[in-house]
Amino acid sequence: QVQLVESGGGLVQPGGSLRLSCVASGSIFSIYAMGWYRQAPGKQRDLVARITSGGSTNYADSVKGRFTISRDNIKNTVYLQMNSLKPEDTAVYYCNAHRSSIVYEYEYWGQGTQVTVSS
Repeated sequence: QVQLVESGGGLVQPGGSLRLSCVASGSIFSIYAMGWYRQAPGKQRDLVARITSGGSTNYADSVKGRFTISRDNIKNTVYLQMNSLKPEDTAVYYCNAHRSSIVYEYEYWGQGTQVTVSS
């Protein structure tokens, strides 16, 4: 079992920056792939960025060049640095932990943190 707690959301003006953090507890953090997803009102939850246990990353096209995901396996924390924020980045951002093999799959979600980009 993994518990995930996000923080760092808030209200920011267009062009501004925020850094989201997600602290994990309850299991071996380093073996999980970690991701950030977001869900805007009336829309589905979509992947924003993902980092594997080995440190490989991938991003949604809409955030490439603006967002950076990173992890600190000592602090059991994954970060999402968001720069050049746009109103369309407004959403609830969720942290995700995922681990799978051919015989099992484990997936956990945080409670979400609101990001609002508005002037």
